[in-house]
Amino acid sequence: MRAFPVQMPSGARYWTVVDDELQVIIEADRFLRELRLARGRAETTTKAYAEGVSLFLRWCTRTGRDWRTAVRDMGLFVLWLRWTPGDGGRRGVVVPGPGAPPVRGESRINKVLTAIRMFLTHAVVNKAAPAWVLEQIYEVGDDRDLPMDARGESGGLRQRLRARHRVHEPETTIDRASDEEIVAMFLECRSARDRFILLLLSRVGLRPGQAAGLRRCDPHLVMDSRALGCNIEGAHVHVIRRQNVNNAWSKSKKSWVMPVDFLVVQAFDQYALERHQLLGEGGSDFLLVNLFRPPYGAPVTTGAIGELCESLSHRARLDRQITPRMCRHAMASNVADAGGRLDEVQALLGQKHPGSARTYLHPKSSRLREAVDRVPSPRLSSKEDDQ
Repeated sequence: MRAFPVQMPSGARYWTVVDDELQVIIEADRFLRELRLARGRAETTTKAYAEGVSLFLRWCTRTGRDWRTAVRDMGLFVLWLRWTPGDGGRRGVVVPGPGAPPVRGESRINKVLTAIRMFLTHAVVNKAAPAWVLEQIYEVGDDRDLPMDARGESGGLRQRLRARHRVHEPETTIDRASDEEIVAMFLECRSARDRFILLLLSRVGLRPGQAAGLRRCDPHLVMDSRALGCNIEGAHVHVIRRQNVNNAWSKSKKSWVMPVDFLVVQAFDQYALERHQLLGEGGSDFLLVNLFRPPYGAPVTTGAIGELCESLSHRARLDRQITPRMCRHAMASNVADAGGRLDEVQALLGQKHPGSARTYLHPKSSRLREAVDRVPSPRLSSKEDDQ
């Protein structure tokens, strides 16, 4: 069993699961097609889910279990995930012995379990698996034991589900790139295009898929955009989810407008001049294109943006590698450090829920010190004051 990419006649891509004979696993394929085409998830999401489902089906096959009922032994599957390599169960594969580190960490195991829960739920809904499977993967309850204020307004009975199988993950912090690190990377950029890309990540807060998916009509970098058919004031960029030939994909389903400052406008002007000097009026309709290696004028990929950050980190001689995600965290944290509220950070990042923006906030130590200093100190009375 393994994940396998599929390209539809329309050009859309998703990932499915095939067996050792390259035969498609029908129920897994239905689930992954619905995930990609009906629910609008990214291709990378279907890849991650296909890999998780393929691991589960591989375990079922090699242990002689029916995947429809194997959920009874989910604890054994978690143990298998932790210690068995990708081709575990085949002759000649070495399984780690006592004292060896686990093959998969807690975060990876939980992501696999999430994919399997969604796959099995889909199978139950489509009557491909028995209904009692849900009780094996979820703790099922209703809202009758909740206070009245916590119940829904409709008055009907509501079911609540909580995952039964989840590995405890140690708390980790998602770091941000510091301003000094971003400046050092900026100074090592060898082209106006690379400087513009770095600012889209660290100053605008775009994900690599969102930056690579921008079209030339998306930036409105003038004070009055009414001539362009847009009533948004000031310089801004429209972030829109599209199906792109370079497989760039905006994680956010909704489109939103991201205001930009003069640094981004200036970097765009320099990049536009550089692009025109090298390509003239040619090149694709994408905003970010190849200028220095073939195919010239083709849109850059999300992988190329990640490689750029890695290269800039190395050339700047930083102590660590800065990723696009760390640049996005830097943008969100800088907005918060400047006094931005959580709902403002959420809107600027294109997040659906305000709580989603919390993981992107990494306050500077100086801001924490200022917060403590703002708390008024109580007047401590002394014996002399009491006399």
